Amino acid sequence: MSFLDLVKKRQSDRAYLDKPVEQEKIERCLEAARLSPSASNSQPWTFVVINDPELKDQVARNTFGPLKTFNKFVPQSPVIVAIVMERPKLITEAGGRIKKKEYPLMDIGIAAEHFCLQAAEEDLGSCMLGWFNEQTIKKLINVPDHKTIPLLITVGYTLENKRTRKKIRKEFSQVVRYNSY
Repeated sequence: MSFLDLVKKRQSDRAYLDKPVEQEKIERCLEAARLSPSASNSQPWTFVVINDPELKDQVARNTFGPLKTFNKFVPQSPVIVAIVMERPKLITEAGGRIKKKEYPLMDIGIAAEHFCLQAAEEDLGSCMLGWFNEQTIKKLINVPDHKTIPLLITVGYTLENKRTRKKIRKEFSQVVRYNSY
């Protein structure tokens, strides 16, 4: 499979089979994320794998939005990965202040996508979540108060009828410019 084929295969999956995910598949996804690039090689992340069924269900319940309208699918996921943001190197932190850029958040986005691309390679579904009760989840998984969790990722085997949806994206000409906006 070419890289572009893998990118086309990767999607945000919101329906999972009741089937455990093999530890070695999760570890290959984590390795892909661990190897991702970061500003000044800061690697500002720790990955917390939540696969204990009871704890995973408690975390899942804390991803629902107002009136339980968001993330209703999360309890189906057999694994949730929390990405905890760590302090970057001083040079990255200083550069971020000068340039007014959140380099650790960019780095975590890259690592999360590496994770999700590897999940697609493993025939697993995944979905990044930005909506969740961070304070409660931090307590559930023992993340220190001074740290943040920018993203959660659900992982599991996708329901057959939900695999490989047609991607609806803006046309190439709408999003690409050469030499000038």
